[in-house]
Amino acid sequence: MSARAVRHPRLVFGAAVVAFVVLLGLLADVVSPQDPLRQNLGAKLMPPGSHERGWGWHLLGTDHLGRDILSRMVHGARVSLFVAVIAVLISGTIGTAVGLLSGYRGGRVDDVLMRVTEVQLACPFILLALAVAAVLRPNLRNTVAVLAISGWVIYAKVVRSRVLSLRESEFLAAARALGATGSRLVLRHLLPNMLSTCIVLATVEAARMIILESALSFLGLGVQPPNASWGGMLRDGKLYISSAWWYTTFPGLAIMLTVLGLNMVGDSLRDLLDPRLKV
Repeated sequence: MSARAVRHPRLVFGAAVVAFVVLLGLLADVVSPQDPLRQNLGAKLMPPGSHERGWGWHLLGTDHLGRDILSRMVHGARVSLFVAVIAVLISGTIGTAVGLLSGYRGGRVDDVLMRVTEVQLACPFILLALAVAAVLRPNLRNTVAVLAISGWVIYAKVVRSRVLSLRESEFLAAARALGATGSRLVLRHLLPNMLSTCIVLATVEAARMIILESALSFLGLGVQPPNASWGGMLRDGKLYISSAWWYTTFPGLAIMLTVLGLNMVGDSLRDLLDPRLKV
């Protein structure tokens, strides 16, 4: 697989972008040039490359409160990655379990679980986010909960379809003939066959979670000020697009490149892990 991976420039580029963003998030306190919360109205909306006496250079400029944009973007990477990873882990675990149970058991269990997923799919995401914001205070924890609740149905649908295609396969019939229990069939035979699909889906879903978290923060339903987030920076900078182009440009580019990298990794992993494409 490693030799095939080297021959996939999309995978190399995507993995490099994702690894760079992950390192920034993990080392945000170390690599951040300034305190992302420090305000100085005398240095507000300084263009990229400006120098502030006593504080150093602002390589990407400052915002409307004089905060260093590069420092806030670095700490915003930590927020986006945290939300994406936790939301994907929760939604992926729930959705995979539901899909395995629904596809393997079938019958009434399948009907009930699929009706629940259809109700979830019929509920607009923004309506769910507004409901949570109305009942609970918008914060990082509630943002993760909203994203996890909205994302599990994708895994459930995909895993269920895969289980239905494998339920009557010969290797499962042989395992049943040897006396394997239902739980053993699911955990030892069906689940390993789902892992490659789930890994690819999780990679693509992580990109979607970053976009949704940025959208919620842009609407004021996600990470709250003064904490740094890419979506929050877009929200604050929309009033200064004509006078301070860098305010929204750099956070927007960070979102675009991170999502692009994750999608490239997911697309390349699909090509590498799908045996039907190994010719």
